[in-house]
Amino acid sequence: MAQDGLLRVKNLRKVFRSGKSDLVLFDNLSFEVQAGEMLAIVGESGAGKSTLLHILGVLDTASEGDVYFAQVDLAKLSDDAAAEFRSCELGFVWQFHYLLPEFTAAENVAMPLLMRGMIRGEAEREALHWLQEVGLTDRAGHRSGELSGGEQQRVALARALITKPKVLMADEPTGDLDNRTAEAVFDLIARLHRDYRLTSLIVTHNLGFARRCDRVLRLERGQAVEVSPQSLPAFATGERQAGL
Repeated sequence: MAQDGLLRVKNLRKVFRSGKSDLVLFDNLSFEVQAGEMLAIVGESGAGKSTLLHILGVLDTASEGDVYFAQVDLAKLSDDAAAEFRSCELGFVWQFHYLLPEFTAAENVAMPLLMRGMIRGEAEREALHWLQEVGLTDRAGHRSGELSGGEQQRVALARALITKPKVLMADEPTGDLDNRTAEAVFDLIARLHRDYRLTSLIVTHNLGFARRCDRVLRLERGQAVEVSPQSLPAFATGERQAGL
């Protein structure tokens, strides 16, 4: 396995205890992600896509195997070191936005910087910059309940990127959106990926979106198989297609 990958996964195994037996979610996964790549992770429901992303994001632990971020062995990080790593290196976007309803869009975006101890004025200026990046400057003073689903997800994306992470991890980021809004959000993710030279890992059921990524990793029967993006359908009419 090449040593220049930003993220390197070797012989990864995840087992859950199910009653008196073990459920092997996946086994012997090995792959790497180069800096600047956009990798789609696809597979049937229950194949382990989200679990894999959680392990790569140090939100869960593998049963066996190694995950390296550059030269950092993620399995050896203490809880505090893992939290610091996530805060500094990773940005997360989920299917649900998880915005704090009592705060405005700007306050939600600024929250990661405020939690780091940044002066409020500086954090707010950064938040406004990122709201401009996602096209929501005029919604800065609105609370999450006053925003549409697409706007909420764009605020969540701004919040994920305000700390200037190296890696964006997105778990079904368009899964709760209608097709038109989903297209707009994915277009935004793709633009920010390019503009900020991110490395992006995107779990998605939308094969049209996966086709636009640099690489596609399919989880099936506990194994990881790399497939060509061009082999996937060019257009997708919905988030959840048969077989994936």
